[in-house]
Amino acid sequence: MSHVCQPPPRHTSCQWCYSAALPALYYLTFSPMLPLLPRLHSRLSTSRLSTLLVSPLLALASLCALLATPAQAANTCPALLNHTFPKLQDNTPMNLCDYTGKVVLVVNVASKCGFTKQYDGLEALYAKYQKRGLVVLGFPSNQFGEQEPGNNTQIAEFCRSTYGVQFPMVGKSDVKGDNVNPFYRMLIKQSGTTPKWNFYKYLIARNGKVVDSFSSLSSPEGLADDIEKLL
Repeated sequence: MSHVCQPPPRHTSCQWCYSAALPALYYLTFSPMLPLLPRLHSRLSTSRLSTLLVSPLLALASLCALLATPAQAANTCPALLNHTFPKLQDNTPMNLCDYTGKVVLVVNVASKCGFTKQYDGLEALYAKYQKRGLVVLGFPSNQFGEQEPGNNTQIAEFCRSTYGVQFPMVGKSDVKGDNVNPFYRMLIKQSGTTPKWNFYKYLIARNGKVVDSFSSLSSPEGLADDIEKLL
């Protein structure tokens, strides 16, 4: 059965700063002053003493916020991936934002096509590069020669039993035309090209931008060099 990679919990530098570094820095800064607090309190007004103690804390908090900005930006879901689809196998939601920061190879697939044997190559790419950050995404569609007539359960079983597909796949949908799914609508707009037949391919970089598209004639194995450059 196919599965969807789950990204590790996102611990930004901001979370680390506030939970660990900031309290430690504050303690190191002010613990030597603790014995002096009674004398300071007698000589300074309450408001001036509060300012003396709080101002460094605010400065450290601002520094942590500045340090956290790149990490938070890196975890922001690109607009292209900000879509949710039902999984092919069980119709549970699959959020494409889970693949933020990954290299994504998107393919519209069909079970009764002359190119269906490319499932083998796609699965081989996924197995080889998954740990380095590649995700292959399958989008079954019946729009080209009506070569994907089955329902989601039938398609999932065919992919599992015939090709041992493990890469993520979504439920059957349109990948062009008036009823094109919203992800493919953005994919087509960003790339400037629509799928021409089954097993048309798009390659998305880690920043969520389309970098290339490949015809059905392009074998998965032939994409290895392009994928390597993005990993």
